[in-house]
Amino acid sequence: MLSARNQFQGVIKSLKLGTVMAEVVIAVDDLEFVSVITCNSAEAMGLKVGDKVKAVVKATEVMVAKD
Repeated sequence: MLSARNQFQGVIKSLKLGTVMAEVVIAVDDLEFVSVITCNSAEAMGLKVGDKVKAVVKATEVMVAKD
C-alpha cells in the first residue's frame, strides 16, 4: 500500500530504454503520464508495453503559468 493519494490505473503506452534511464508513458483514459525511472527499476519490474500499471503522483506543489 502506498500513502500517495493520487493513483491512476493505466496501461504502458511506450517504454524507451536508454543507457541509464527509461521513459515510461502511461495512458490513463484521455491522459498520458510520462515518468523517467532508472533502467534497473524498469527491468526489475519487468515493464513492457501493454502492462497494467499505476501512475502514482506525489508532489508538494503544482505550478501554473499562462502565456
